[in-house]
Amino acid sequence: MEIIQKYFTNLTETQLDQFSKLQELYQDWNLRINVVSRKDIDELYLRHVLHSLAIAKVMEFQPGAKVMDVGTGGGFPGIPLAILFPETQFHLVDSIGKKIKVVHEVVQGLGLENVKSSNCRVEEVKDTYDFIVSRAVAQMETFVRWTKGKISKKQRHELKNGILYLKGGDLTEELQKYTSATLYDLSDYFDEDFFETKKVVHLPMKFKGN
Repeated sequence: MEIIQKYFTNLTETQLDQFSKLQELYQDWNLRINVVSRKDIDELYLRHVLHSLAIAKVMEFQPGAKVMDVGTGGGFPGIPLAILFPETQFHLVDSIGKKIKVVHEVVQGLGLENVKSSNCRVEEVKDTYDFIVSRAVAQMETFVRWTKGKISKKQRHELKNGILYLKGGDLTEELQKYTSATLYDLSDYFDEDFFETKKVVHLPMKFKGN
């Protein structure tokens, strides 16, 4: 929990309380439905919560903005971002029912009112969003295909509407055709070794190859 406060110093009492509850909620649910690996549950705040919040170092979502988290798994990055941005609406989507069950229960346990969750494929979602976030659920080309037509044309942020993707490793080849993609190194924001090769990729809606 201290690691969150190290990088996010202006949290309200409500946010501190919600972040502090995450460990117990995930440990409890992980015993029943394994959504986080055993190794990772011990480092939940570093490997999942802080990693999710890396998106907030790149983008401060505005009140009223709509964000979809595709392939959310157990609720990352969507749930930590929803705690941080209580006036932004988050839609967490995963095709695996047991994972969405955990998301639903964690959201209930935290009392988050700005999150809805759906057990479906992203292609089935009819709405549009300012941003689509995710943690490396597919190659960028596949992800772009899945989310085509889901990004709103109305701009309300400095960064252009589009995809904010948490990825690791060398992305040169994967992003070759996406000339307007911007890469943000997480090591610029966080000191821990875990973030050394990790990045946030911003891909604006109007990009080459769409």
